[in-house]
Amino acid sequence: MSGIEPESLACWYGRLAPALVLYVRQWLDAAAAEDVVQEVFAKLMRQRRPPDAVQAWLFRAARHAALNARRSQGRRSRHEAARATTQVDWFQADPAAMLDARTAEATLARLPDEQREVIVLRIWGQLGWQAIADLVGRPVSTTFSQYRSGLENLRQRLEQPCRKPSD
Repeated sequence: MSGIEPESLACWYGRLAPALVLYVRQWLDAAAAEDVVQEVFAKLMRQRRPPDAVQAWLFRAARHAALNARRSQGRRSRHEAARATTQVDWFQADPAAMLDARTAEATLARLPDEQREVIVLRIWGQLGWQAIADLVGRPVSTTFSQYRSGLENLRQRLEQPCRKPSD
């Protein structure tokens, strides 16, 4: 029997599962990412008591499970390893928006892995700097620099003026 209240678990799931799936999709396709998140919540449910920092624990567990799942996929098939780059729907298209969702997704996907991971954890995961640093195993100053560099990289790429066709 779990020592975690079902209401608490449901609240955490409702609040954090979408961000966790998005985070895990850096490494896995959508279906596998959802499976990993389900497994992480099942693991949380089996805990005798909730971790001190539930949100950080969930992201760390999801990261480890996703990386393990990715390694397993790689061992199963070299072909799947070649397809490790997956389409990630980071943004939802909004016809009224000034920013094209597909362009923003493609730009985010082209960032270095370290920058993209920190941006996703900070913006979509809403984790603090210390939690991010602990999760990725780098100093807070490094993660903040990667975040700042990633945002600058995104800004520069997304704000490039349109090229005029040659006459």
